[in-house]
Amino acid sequence: MSAAATEAESVFTAAREDVPLRVAVVIGSVREGRAGRAVTEWFLGIAERHGGLELDVIDLADVALPLVMPGWGGTPSPEAAAALADVTPRLAAADAYVVVTPEYNHSFPAALKNLIDWHHVQWRAKPAGFVSYGGLSGGLRAVEQLRLVFAELHAVTMRDAVSLHGPWSGLGEDGVPRDTAVSESAAKGMLGQLVWWGRALRAARATQPYEG
Repeated sequence: MSAAATEAESVFTAAREDVPLRVAVVIGSVREGRAGRAVTEWFLGIAERHGGLELDVIDLADVALPLVMPGWGGTPSPEAAAALADVTPRLAAADAYVVVTPEYNHSFPAALKNLIDWHHVQWRAKPAGFVSYGGLSGGLRAVEQLRLVFAELHAVTMRDAVSLHGPWSGLGEDGVPRDTAVSESAAKGMLGQLVWWGRALRAARATQPYEG
């Protein structure tokens, strides 16, 4: 098969709606006793019912990325290289991202920022959605700051997000929000936007590589 034919096949495959959209779901909290895992499991249930998605959960509690980074052009430490060997290909393979984050001191967790900063091109020209939780704000201040970070990385953030207010009283013991109608509606709305952008940008990247 010629190079042109191979490229045409790649574009056709990327545009096909029956090809699952690969979504990396990042759990941003690593704190002991966190609610993040329960919130993620609830969201995954909705995402699985949505259909057409290939979900890959990246739990930062299992990603041993150090805080110390090499200088420009330097080589990551063996510890960092081992962690990157697992997580970087998964981020690169994703067509879209969903970040599950709490709010810490009006912002998002350091472990999440560390993962983001260890990567760059992996985020480019891809959509990112958010599921946040917290007190009265429901984690919205964390999401607003994440929007600024992802814009710098040439990612497209979804206008609508899922915000769970007061998870310690708003979530049942099974990790399911008590206001299921409102929460599930928000999750479905965000997923609809994510899928639209995910498919559109996947086809666009296949047609013409992004040069941001």
